[in-house]
Amino acid sequence: MFEKLKEILISELQIEEDLITPDASLASDLGVNSLELAELVLTVEDQLGVEINEDDLHKFITVGDVAKYLEDVAK
Repeated sequence: MFEKLKEILISELQIEEDLITPDASLASDLGVNSLELAELVLTVEDQLGVEINEDDLHKFITVGDVAKYLEDVAK
């Protein structure tokens, strides 16, 4: 799931591949703002066929957090 998320971050938000690690903070390390996070969520939902609960967005601190969440909802 991490690799798919990484592809989306690169293609949709133009984030440099070298910066994307499981421990990278979406906000401070990658510069993802709230609007970009919303865009990311919509893209992930569309491409992966999952539904992300808005109440869970506060859990998305690192790239790894998002990947783990996606693995859990994809089950």
